[in-house]
Amino acid sequence: MLFFFNTRVPSPSVFPHDLTQHKGPLQITEEVFFFFSFFLHVVTHSAYVVPLIQAATQSDMALLSVLTPVLALVLCMVAGFLFLKSRAPQSNLKEGGQGKGPSKSGFRPWVDQDLQDDTILAEGGGDEDEWVENDEEKELAHVPYSPQRYPEEAMLQRSSDFYCLMNQRRSVRFISPEPVPREVINNVILTAGTAPSGAHTEPWTFVVVSDPETKHQIRLIVEEEEEVNYRQRMGDKWVHDLAPLRTNWIKEYLDVAPYLILIFKQAYGILPNGKKKTHYYNEISVSISCGILLAALQNVGLVTVTSTPLNCGPQLRLLLKRPANEKLLMLLPVGYPAADATVPDLKRKHLEDILVAI
Repeated sequence: MLFFFNTRVPSPSVFPHDLTQHKGPLQITEEVFFFFSFFLHVVTHSAYVVPLIQAATQSDMALLSVLTPVLALVLCMVAGFLFLKSRAPQSNLKEGGQGKGPSKSGFRPWVDQDLQDDTILAEGGGDEDEWVENDEEKELAHVPYSPQRYPEEAMLQRSSDFYCLMNQRRSVRFISPEPVPREVINNVILTAGTAPSGAHTEPWTFVVVSDPETKHQIRLIVEEEEEVNYRQRMGDKWVHDLAPLRTNWIKEYLDVAPYLILIFKQAYGILPNGKKKTHYYNEISVSISCGILLAALQNVGLVTVTSTPLNCGPQLRLLLKRPANEKLLMLLPVGYPAADATVPDLKRKHLEDILVAI
């Protein structure tokens, strides 16, 4: 029986893949790798198996003595496998992975998995013929640019007036059902479309919903997911931080507001000829556009609350019949403030807290 322990066990270096250095979720420790390689070495060499069989025929006691090391190895392998299983989630969190379910540490539920901020390039996959080449697009002419220039006194006054206007902007969850002229909404959307974008790809789509039935379907989808968010996904800390704002998963304003504006980012463009066009920094571009949209709404006296419906994107995209290249970024209920509207008495940071002059 001692021939088991006098056997030279092959080192991990003889294997084609260095599994002990693997940094993935199933990181294999050297101890477990030792037991695994020893087991393979033993069972694959007939010189060891045959003595085992011969010894087993002598007596039951001899059989038990011979099989004891093998059983020990099997138990070690099982223990090693369970050890790996228990360490896999920790490895995922250390490397920034989110895993499939919520976790108390390392999980970032506010990052919607449907919103991957990765620029999709032609080299990233698919048929190269599906993507448009740069030289296929028309050459862009350049024209003179001479914007209006104001005297310093006018500049100061305009900057102060605009700050006072925007400093009145608040997130309002109590919205009046009073109708708003559609032309005003159209102008607000046009203003948002003046935002800069990567390579001037303008990767945004603004879906304006005023149909009561569609608004109600949107509310049902959002409230169903939001209840799960508040009860499970968000975690106690996030729910606790929202408590002073008195928010919950009930979104009555989705039915009441005369308009819902859903802003979609286009992960890539689709040209009339069916080819795909790369949209660089699409999420940052659309986010800038959303900021301008908020300013435009404030300028005309309308209110909204910035809503990022977590995990609702795919359902809302299908409901609104948007193509697969579009991902929901933000949902804004838009209208006049209700007569009894209230907002939290929040204070904004002072200039010295947000400005660094060098």
